[in-house]
Amino acid sequence: MLAVNETRFPAGYDPIRDELLSFQRQALLGVSRTFALTIPQLPEPLRTVIGNAYLLCRIADTVEDEPTLTSEEKARFLGRFVDVVAGRTSATDFAAELHPLLSDATSAAERDLVRKTSSVVSLTRSLRHRQQNAIQRCIRIMAAGTADFSNGSARGLTTVRELDRYCYHVAGVVGETITELLCEYSGEIAERGYYLRAQAADFGRALQLVNIIKDLWEDRARGVCWLPRDAFPRVDLSTDGKWTGHDFEAGILKLVDRARGCLEHAFEYTLLIPPRETGVRRFLLWTLGLAVLTLRRIHAQPGFPTGDTVKISRRQVRGVVFATSTLARWNGALRWLFRLSMRPMGASTSAASPGIVYAVKSGG
Repeated sequence: MLAVNETRFPAGYDPIRDELLSFQRQALLGVSRTFALTIPQLPEPLRTVIGNAYLLCRIADTVEDEPTLTSEEKARFLGRFVDVVAGRTSATDFAAELHPLLSDATSAAERDLVRKTSSVVSLTRSLRHRQQNAIQRCIRIMAAGTADFSNGSARGLTTVRELDRYCYHVAGVVGETITELLCEYSGEIAERGYYLRAQAADFGRALQLVNIIKDLWEDRARGVCWLPRDAFPRVDLSTDGKWTGHDFEAGILKLVDRARGCLEHAFEYTLLIPPRETGVRRFLLWTLGLAVLTLRRIHAQPGFPTGDTVKISRRQVRGVVFATSTLARWNGALRWLFRLSMRPMGASTSAASPGIVYAVKSGG
């Protein structure tokens, strides 16, 4: 007979891990509508590890975005965070020092995430060794690159090449990390790892480029500009006046074209995932579809006055979810849908390599 305070749990049940997973689900809802929607589509254990990796990246993003921190403070906290994720220093001490320094410019959900860094890292510690290594590499590269750009110049970046480097460090490396986690999860996916890795960074770059363009007015309001000056040779990005006119719109369209090329690579990446892995495909396709629709709206109105102008509606989100979920297993149908969606932005500017095409065809 059970004692009065004794509870019988199912075999293998871990109440502490279950509590950490519950916290992770709630934290995702607070800090990202998109990934709170897409990550639950993944099968376990991918849902846990990719959700955990995303929250760790979001903590690093919070340090980068906090306007009251100096560039030296950002570099110091980012370096400490690398040590926290690697297990070399205390997550509790890190959070206790950083959390009080966060201003109201950082959302309440992000401040709470920082305060509970130890919960996020505790779940990281429960992951398999290869998964932890992939995540640690991601945070190490992201933190180093973010520290380099921590000044967040109000005059914009110097060149498109510099923008590419920034996008790699804050998002391209995330695409590489997800690829390693997918290969660790599935031997069948790992067989296509060579081709996946060739496209992985562009998946992350595509999403980051779309966000940079969409959020340019919000970034500018907080004194930051990620636009490359060589794409806007006749626009003074350092002025306080409104950026308008043909020259500014031409620069936006250059970035749209660059993002479009990355999205094409991201689509080829998605088709490399075996059709039977419908959860993984939904995770990728929903994210990709939302980015395509946002970029289409920017392309149609390159002089958009606010981010809300190009924000896609809930009805459009539901449309992406329905269409891509229905066609998730069918490469030919997905290719038709993708080309149809990209058509308003002009002809394709990039093509998959023969090896990638072969791998996709052999995958069904």
